[in-house]
Amino acid sequence: MKLMFASDIHGSLPATEQLLARFARSRARWLVLLGDLLYHGPRNALTAGYDPAQVAERLNTLADRIIAVRGNCDSEVDQMLLKCPITASWQQILLERNRLFLTHGHLYSPENLPPLAAGDVFVSGHTHIPVAKRRADGITLFNPGSTSLPKGGFAPSYGMLDGAVLSVRALEDDAVIAQVEITP
Repeated sequence: MKLMFASDIHGSLPATEQLLARFARSRARWLVLLGDLLYHGPRNALTAGYDPAQVAERLNTLADRIIAVRGNCDSEVDQMLLKCPITASWQQILLERNRLFLTHGHLYSPENLPPLAAGDVFVSGHTHIPVAKRRADGITLFNPGSTSLPKGGFAPSYGMLDGAVLSVRALEDDAVIAQVEITP
């Protein structure tokens, strides 16, 4: 299965348009959104091209192909604009040999994991910093970074699962920022 991941769009229409163009070219089955979709949040500056209503309209064109979780900046008002459900704190995707635990990262985090087993993948956003690594206990940590407000000197980014490879990729040029193979 091929999946695309994105987090922390924070209402940026240009970032959304780039992401959706990448999604169309990727041939991924699902677009997994890890929260903080429309609102910039009180601690963040406005994103370039800040237009939450238009971001919602663009995401609504793919509502039947989106799996989403709620971020700390998402609210019921945001859900009123979006056709896809975004209010779950977490979701899971079961692959043939792995479980992907999806959350934004403000409730569960790499420092506060839910019960997971070796081979499971903890997928989160929130920090705006890309991560793709396996811990000594066999749990994989994956964060696609942020499409609009990257931190740590990283480029705006998104994530892909293609077969057994999880990669964080630069939104602009598709360069691999980080990658890891998930364990069978």
